[in-house]
Amino acid sequence: MDEATAVPDGPRSPEGRSRGGGDRRVRTWDTGRIEDALAGPLIEAVRDLSGYGGLVYLRSRDRRSLVLAMVTGVPRSLLKTWWRVPVGGALPMAEAYRRNETLWLPDERATMVRFPHFTAGLPYSFGSAYQPVRAGGEVVGVLVVLRSAARSPMDADAVEPALRPAGKALEERLTRLAAGRPGTGSAAYRVEYDGEPVGVRLPTPAVHPVRVGLIDWDLDSDRCTADDEALALLGIDRADFGGTMADIEARVSSDDLHELRASRHDALMLGRVRSRHFRVRDDSKGDEEVSYRPVELWGHLGGTGSDRILVGALVDAVSGLTAAEAAERLPDGLFSLDQDGRLTYANRRCEELLGGGREALLGRCPWEVITWLRDPAYEDRYRAAMLSQEQVSFLVRHPAGNWLSFVLYPDVHGLTGRVHPTGPPTGAEAARDAGFAAGPVSRAEAVAPPPGPVAAARAGALYHVVQMASVLTQAVTVEDVCRAVSEQLLPAFGVRELALYTVREGRMYLLWESGYPEGFLAPFEGVTLDTQLPGVHALTTQLPLFFESPEELSVAYPGIALDRMSAWSFLPLIASGHPVGSCILGWETPHRFTADERSALTALSGLAAQALERARLYDAESAVARGLQEGLLPRRLPDVEGLRTTGRYLPGTQGMAIGGDWYDVITTGRGVALVIGDVEGHSVGAAAVMGQLRSAVHAFAASGRPLQEVITHTNRHLAELEADVFATCCYIELDPRTGRAFAVRAGHPPPLLRHPDGHAETLDLAGGVMLGVQPDAVYPVTALAMAPGSVLALYTDGLVEQPGSDIEAGIEEVRRCLADTPADSVEHLADRLVRTARRARERPDDVALLLTAYR
Repeated sequence: MDEATAVPDGPRSPEGRSRGGGDRRVRTWDTGRIEDALAGPLIEAVRDLSGYGGLVYLRSRDRRSLVLAMVTGVPRSLLKTWWRVPVGGALPMAEAYRRNETLWLPDERATMVRFPHFTAGLPYSFGSAYQPVRAGGEVVGVLVVLRSAARSPMDADAVEPALRPAGKALEERLTRLAAGRPGTGSAAYRVEYDGEPVGVRLPTPAVHPVRVGLIDWDLDSDRCTADDEALALLGIDRADFGGTMADIEARVSSDDLHELRASRHDALMLGRVRSRHFRVRDDSKGDEEVSYRPVELWGHLGGTGSDRILVGALVDAVSGLTAAEAAERLPDGLFSLDQDGRLTYANRRCEELLGGGREALLGRCPWEVITWLRDPAYEDRYRAAMLSQEQVSFLVRHPAGNWLSFVLYPDVHGLTGRVHPTGPPTGAEAARDAGFAAGPVSRAEAVAPPPGPVAAARAGALYHVVQMASVLTQAVTVEDVCRAVSEQLLPAFGVRELALYTVREGRMYLLWESGYPEGFLAPFEGVTLDTQLPGVHALTTQLPLFFESPEELSVAYPGIALDRMSAWSFLPLIASGHPVGSCILGWETPHRFTADERSALTALSGLAAQALERARLYDAESAVARGLQEGLLPRRLPDVEGLRTTGRYLPGTQGMAIGGDWYDVITTGRGVALVIGDVEGHSVGAAAVMGQLRSAVHAFAASGRPLQEVITHTNRHLAELEADVFATCCYIELDPRTGRAFAVRAGHPPPLLRHPDGHAETLDLAGGVMLGVQPDAVYPVTALAMAPGSVLALYTDGLVEQPGSDIEAGIEEVRRCLADTPADSVEHLADRLVRTARRARERPDDVALLLTAYR
């Protein structure tokens, strides 16, 4: 795992201030990068809570998501599903962010009860704490600390005080960092993150440092030079060193003199010396008994002309060499994996037991290289060890028929494994171990090595079914479903190509593709259901098809066009017996589909079909609703002498993607009425009520009624509709000749007024309850005055309200933008005010804006 490393603050420089009076202290987090500001407090939080790992989430630029910015103590790869989570999701980090409260989940049981979706994604034993991260008093993210559930229990009341110092440090650093960033609004508003998480290592216990000294040995004269570290390793004072090899040989154990002298032969014959081992006298202990210290010599032949110089390095072998030698003498296999499961060490006995060479294994995950370890249950054991930080053991049957016992000992930097021969499982142990495999299979079926190539599965098949079900519950549109299927299946099963087809009027049409060569799928577009193609047959027979090699596919379908893939699955998408389409998956290499993998893929295709059918109905209803809403909003605003008006509307991206926001400009006998309103909800019903209210306001205003009566009559009208919804509204009558205006506000956000000199203010209007709450409610009227050059902004709450943020902060941000943007063009000004909302990937609410410039 390639990870950038952030370092906590170092000590204060003893020099204090520089000559120029500036502070010469170096803050390693004062680099302008968010990740450098997070590292120190994150490590502090993990330490203070006696945890083993930590995460920091920060809000995204569009404020709709929490994005994982930093990870420590846990592999990033194991958390990839949670790199970006929705602010509104049923997840612990999202709840801590929304509620601005510390959350403590002591073990997996507490997590399962409160957040079952989260447990489905990480079904392992660990405790976790979630602390809101603030900047400038505003919540901008969440600090997460992971703790072993096996540790002594921690009282919930002690969690928040333990995390408080780290929280304060994070707030100070983020506030300082954001203050130096360009942009409008408060410093806290500029704290955001949309990149990949940065990994930072937890401090490691102090170990014996590796010492290296350099020497130059003239092989012809036996003269040599050595640096101070080399002389220290040899135990020679520089004042006593005569510059000859005899001085060095006098320090070497007589039993090892041959090793040192053989180095000359290696250099002359091979041009290099590779790890010659010998022992030198160690006088540091001061004992009368002679002791020795192991040293290695490495080097290469150098020099110019006829000179033959061995340029060498003396390496202190006390730690690395002796530890490796000790491991090699053990009768059991020993290995070490890094955080991501890649092998960093294996002794010879481990090679013998696993039947794989170290060179082939180093730097790779064992289950990717050794075919009989490719059952997804074994990778899941590594995941369980790393995420629970508890010892994990299991049994595996070797292809030769004998059984091996594996024991994994994790820490935050990786794990050490022990493997040794053992007897076959019996009785209760066999029944327990049968749980390794996904599905109701026997122990032998679960661990026996399958013949030929097998699937390089990434995790248990059942886990992927549960995870897919969880993700698809949040997918709303057809595009959402297709994206979810793609993002889950591709990494989960090592798939390289994916195509989703839907059936419409007896023909197959492409919905989504990933990984295919450009134009490859074009000939298959619109094929009929009697075409001799595996994707069509899978749909019409309602049976999945699996081909483990190109030869199998070519034999079954002669002449079919092939690309670079080497194995395929063709899955029918059937919802309640109704054909929806086909899902086609491709693998780069020949691929053996195990029984549990076939079952998992078939189950996943059923989930995808149900979700697609639901999404298609949703999209059809949304299209009707959007048409209804567009028909109800004014196509153009009337031209009024002395005024320039413009409106903007953006639908929400959640729910039906439609809502009840509206605006209108109505000419009356007293001037012009400026109206904006918001009916609660996002549905066809909300849009229909919006249309009725807009018509009612328009009729009451055009009839010449006083503005207070316009709102009271509209309020009564909504109550009589018995629509079980409420609405907000702001109604302003303006006389274009004088600039005088009168306003009524019914539970709606206050208007903004930009004055001719450029400063903008929030208008403090007296307000009444929302429409539809009290049929006999009275709404007060407020008098206003607009000077030529002023701009009045009416808006709905979707423009100013963000999850996790106070609405007043959103209003203030829009007010500043209104003041900072030139008002020469109301069209440009309107575009600028909705720009952030328009660019957001997700909008939980729709947005309406009505601008009026008084000339």
